[in-house]
Amino acid sequence: MEGEAPHKNHRKSKTSFKPKKKKSVVEKEEVDTLSERKAKLGEEGVDAVSTFAKLPLSRKTLKGLKDEGFLVPTDVQKQSLVFSLCGMDVVAAAKTGSGKTLAFIIPLLETLFMKMWTGVDGLGALVITPTRELAYQIFEVLNKIGKHHDFSAGLIIGGKDLKYEWNRIGQCNIMICTPGRLLQHMHENPEFNCENVQMLILDEADQCLSMGFAETMNYIFEGLPLERQTLLFSATQTREVKDLIRAGCHKPVFCSVHERSKSTTPKTLKESYAVCEVHNKFTFLWSFVRHHRKKKLLVFLATCKQVKYIYDIFCKLHPGLSVLCLHGAMHQLRRMAIYDEFSKKKKALLFATDVAARGLDFPLVDWVVQADCPEDVTTYIHRVGRTARLDRAGNSLLLVTPSEEPAMIANLNARNIVVEQLRVDPRKMQSIGVKVEIVLSKYVNLKEEAQRAFKAYLKNISLMRDKKIFDVSSVDLDAYARSLGLVVTPRVRFLEKQVKSKLKKGTESDASMENPDKKQPRKTMDFGADGSDDDDEDDFLTLGKEKHQDSDSATDEASLQMHRKKKPVTKVAAVKKLLKSKVPVNKRIVFDGEDEDPAKLVSSAAEEEGGIDIEVMQKVMKEEDRLDKKVQSAKIKDKHRKERQKEKAERKAQRRKDEEKQDEEEDDDDDDEDEDEDFDEYTQAIIDELPDPDKLYKKKSEKEEDSTSEEEDSEDNEDISEEDEEEEKEEDNVSHAKPSGKRKAQPYIKDAKKPRGFANNLNDMSTVEKEELALLLLRKGK
Repeated sequence: MEGEAPHKNHRKSKTSFKPKKKKSVVEKEEVDTLSERKAKLGEEGVDAVSTFAKLPLSRKTLKGLKDEGFLVPTDVQKQSLVFSLCGMDVVAAAKTGSGKTLAFIIPLLETLFMKMWTGVDGLGALVITPTRELAYQIFEVLNKIGKHHDFSAGLIIGGKDLKYEWNRIGQCNIMICTPGRLLQHMHENPEFNCENVQMLILDEADQCLSMGFAETMNYIFEGLPLERQTLLFSATQTREVKDLIRAGCHKPVFCSVHERSKSTTPKTLKESYAVCEVHNKFTFLWSFVRHHRKKKLLVFLATCKQVKYIYDIFCKLHPGLSVLCLHGAMHQLRRMAIYDEFSKKKKALLFATDVAARGLDFPLVDWVVQADCPEDVTTYIHRVGRTARLDRAGNSLLLVTPSEEPAMIANLNARNIVVEQLRVDPRKMQSIGVKVEIVLSKYVNLKEEAQRAFKAYLKNISLMRDKKIFDVSSVDLDAYARSLGLVVTPRVRFLEKQVKSKLKKGTESDASMENPDKKQPRKTMDFGADGSDDDDEDDFLTLGKEKHQDSDSATDEASLQMHRKKKPVTKVAAVKKLLKSKVPVNKRIVFDGEDEDPAKLVSSAAEEEGGIDIEVMQKVMKEEDRLDKKVQSAKIKDKHRKERQKEKAERKAQRRKDEEKQDEEEDDDDDDEDEDEDFDEYTQAIIDELPDPDKLYKKKSEKEEDSTSEEEDSEDNEDISEEDEEEEKEEDNVSHAKPSGKRKAQPYIKDAKKPRGFANNLNDMSTVEKEELALLLLRKGK
């Protein structure tokens, strides 16, 4: 029994065993099945697509959709997937929050799956977005939906580690990127290869094809293969043929889901606006936040410097909820962290620029407040699209100044966007001007940020194209600076230049020119702040139109307060003024005679023609230049001659001074101590050569005795002839003179100082000098 059991089990397992198919074979069979279903998809139509399961999608894609809770496709997904899954080019436009991201991620995964794409094949799909945050969001959605596929994906955006991307970019099958960083890899990275790209997707295609990215996108399109599938998605899609040709679209299918809708914004969005002066926006914003502390708020500002300053001030004032900021000047990792943090919070306040206006999916945003008027209606649509997503409710509030209200509201109505005006209850407003000034007095860096925000806002308004909406001259500079906490209004140089240009054109009135120092009265508003913190939203904003006072007619006079000095007339302005006058130029005059004065020709031409002949003036000026050069050359030569004479006289005077100084040094040697020092070496040499004094005086005494005896013995010797005396004198003179022939060399003592008044050696000394020297040496020896 025991032996038969294993035999029976073995026979049973052998009959029930089925060989497992290889993975490649299973995928091949699935691809064939999906190809047949796609062929029938066009016949069934869009109405037959009620769920994702009825679409020809792979099991891995369906499993990823089911795991994330996506079972029923949206309108834009139904219409676009029918054509994109069949390999056609699609240009889709739909409202914000309608599911456009999923509409192009699904065909991306299916295209690579149908072609059985592997890591060896390289880059197969390319997704380009205008902002980094949007690229990061698409990358996160791709990881969730395509987690069961074997494709590798990469996020290539600015602000990340370039070396890390450089080494791994060759292994990516799917790339989500921004235009700038993609072009950098295309030009610099040898590992990057886009020759096998099968699908190109442009999210927010209207901005990618706009003037800001035009040159970059043209370079990218040149490097991509022509045979590819192209998908363009945006909430405000372009239909211009030039843009579609640039993107490489071939017979595209247009899918405009909400083209026939009454409004281009979501139906569940409640839109409103309020009229507020520029210098009252800060107070309004603070009061609004204090009355909506339990909500999730997104506030849009015009510039990065404004966002940074308002964020820092709100952090110091503690509004009662978490405060965050998001702008383009931040580091990329910090921007991604703030995006994740704000998405997870249920109540928070986020100050952001238009970098957060496109495509970002912040869940459960209650209010979108546009503190600064958007550039155009397209920007307005993308801003308010951050709320009321996927049929959820949301609110939007637009703040406009009295000068911006008429044109902006008219533009919105032209695009079927109806906004209701809200009336602000002054009793609920909480003025914080004094608190802000105190904070700025404590923190110097905040004061500098306030000055930069002040200038950035004014510059942004002046650079806007639609001058019917944006008028920088309507801003009360002193009041706006005061609202930011600045006691002194910063100087804005570009406004000064604009006002000066207006003065040149004559647009300013004479009254404003006569009284440029007259200051305009500051406009103040008493909001009656009671300091209450009640969250009463209905009392703060109510429906109805609010009466506003007309703005001052002389708006340019307020900006003229900064200009008190007149601009000096430049040479260019003088020439332009001369050209505008009726002065004939290039008038040719032919004359005969060499002795005629050019000046007379100029005067005669001016009298006859009423102007100045340019050719004659050129001749006169050339002649004057020639004479001036001669005079100048003569002056320079005379100057150089005088300098040489002066230097020569100085050299002569210096030579005389040196000679006089040398003579004084030779005469100044009477001190006995100096003589002792001078005579040390030289006297020793002389002593060695002197004869014995005893012998010398003995010979002399003998001669004297002989002479006396001769005188006594003979008197005839007294008559000595004059000739003998003259001979003796000549011998004495010869002893003093320098001998003409060769003489015996005398010893020379190096560096020995010679006593003044003595000869060079003993042979040149007379007998009297030798005696005096000997007596001197004897006295020294004692």
